[in-house]
Order: sequence, then structure tokens, then C-alpha cells
Amino acid sequence: MPDSAFRVMEILEKSDGPVSGEAISNELGITRSAVWKHINELRMMGYDISSSQKEGYRLTRMSSKLLPYEIHKKLQTKFIGKKMRYLENTPSTIWVGKQLCAEGDLEKMHGMVIIAEEQTGGVGRMGRAWVSPSGGIWVTIVLKPHIPIDHVFMITMAGSVAVARAIRKEFDLGALIKWPNDIFIGNKKVAGLLLELAAEADNVHYCLLGMGIDANVPISQFSLALQNNITSISAELGHEVDRASFLARILKEFESHYLLIESGEYDTIIREWKSLSCTLEHRVDIRTLKNSFSGEAVDIDEYGALIIRKDNGKLERVIAGDCFHQ
Repeated sequence: MPDSAFRVMEILEKSDGPVSGEAISNELGITRSAVWKHINELRMMGYDISSSQKEGYRLTRMSSKLLPYEIHKKLQTKFIGKKMRYLENTPSTIWVGKQLCAEGDLEKMHGMVIIAEEQTGGVGRMGRAWVSPSGGIWVTIVLKPHIPIDHVFMITMAGSVAVARAIRKEFDLGALIKWPNDIFIGNKKVAGLLLELAAEADNVHYCLLGMGIDANVPISQFSLALQNNITSISAELGHEVDRASFLARILKEFESHYLLIESGEYDTIIREWKSLSCTLEHRVDIRTLKNSFSGEAVDIDEYGALIIRKDNGKLERVIAGDCFHQ
């Protein structure tokens, strides 16, 4: 995105009234025609800017798009999100992440956030389609982790805790985590996470943490079959939310929890995850690739597996599968 356009944006934001094209031209050392070009670029990004020959340009409404410029104004992280890639439309932000990791310097991309206004081929767990219309938060965080491979799964746990805590702090909504990686408000799903990695033996080349959050998505956007099971933050609150501010908070929460993992404080992450779980101490139905059974979810172990006390009293360790609350 053109940095010079946002330099014009900064001038408009700071001004209490209209600013002439000549004043902007003089301050930035660019031509009047360049100012006009940048104003049009900003309008294309969703900013409402009025103009008159007498008074000049005035910012009348901020963009509702999830622009890096808006996120960075509120971002309080050391490395997560300092670099961003923004797309209006893409099949999948994880797909973009794979392309970038195949071509770029992984160490330099550590912490990069890929943002899409809309995904046309979003993918959830087990290859399921993920409906990703405009108004949501569809992001992938690129990571080059220095974490033992048997604890890489905790990145998803850290992401789940970050999203749930951000929803609670930003909107005072009682978000909880449903095993393995969904975020619920009440009995409806509001977000999901997905971790993909490239590894060889014990060496993790990179991880891609995908997050999909129904922020300002109208429930009517979903199929009738999904509407009873899915909610959005705007639907819960009755009004749209500031997605840029919300994502900035998520990234801050995630960074703090990610750093705990890198420092080996696994117990802290597990304790936080348990405190936010809506699965533990509930009866559940489990479906894995091999079998199906029911029981009580009694714990989660140090490797993220769900421990189920089956109806016959035996304990079953579930590493991967679908969990349905009864």
C-alpha cells in the first residue's frame, strides 16, 4: 500500500478542519496532482474525504477496512504484526503464507501477519470449507519458532487463549475455548484456529497460525444450516466493532503467550487454556478417524490431548478428532 498516501492521511487526521491541497503539497514536498492522486487512493481504501476548491480536503469518515495503517496505530507488540501483508480478496491467507515462506527469508518473516478482507477458499480443520465473507477477521501469522517440535501444538493453544481473552477484555463477552481450537460465546461458535507447519525430523521450518473470527459478519451471510450454530461479535453486541483495534489486542495477547512457550513456560499456557475451557467437566461425544465414543472430558495433557473418562470408567486420550458437547 502506498506509504505516501498515508502521509497525506496523517495530515488530514491531525487537522481540525479542511486542509488545502497546496498546504499538503508544501508539507510533503509533492505536486498538487500527486496530492489529488493520493486522495483518490485513500478514497479507494474506504476513507470518506470531502473536497472543495475553496477550503480543500476534509476527512469525514474513517475506512471500515482492516488496513495495516489502522492496526499499526493501535499495535503494542515487539514483533508480531510489525510486518503485514494486506489483500482485499484471496483464496486463503494460509495459502498466501505458504507461498511467501517458499520464496522468502523465514527469519525475516517471523511474526508477519497476512490479512484478507475476504477469503474465497478458506479452510478449517480436516480440510473443511470455512465461510469467510467480508466483515470478519481472516488472518494468518507466520512464525519461525524456536520451540521443540513436540510442543509446537501449544502455538494453537496460545492463539485460542489470545482470541478468547481479547474478546473478553475488548467486549466483555464470555468467550470460552471448545477443544481443540474453536472459540464459543454461549453455545455458538464465533472463531476458529488452524495450525499448519513445515518440518523435517525435529526441525520446524515454519508454522502458519490461521485465525478466522466472525467480527462484523451478519448472521444472514451464513447458510440456514449454520445460523443456529454460529454467531458474530456484532450480533452479540448489537453493533459493529472496530476490527483494527480488536485485532491489535489479539496480536498483543498472542505475542505475550507465544513468548511464554518459547521460554518453556508450558504449564502457564495449559493452566490458562483450562481456565477458559468450556469442554472440560462436560459430557462429550468424540469422533476420530478410527472410532466414536462418549464420556466426560476430565483433563488435557501436556501434549494438548483431551482425556475422556468413558462410560465404562476407562480413560481415553484423544489427540485429534471432533468433539461435540452433549
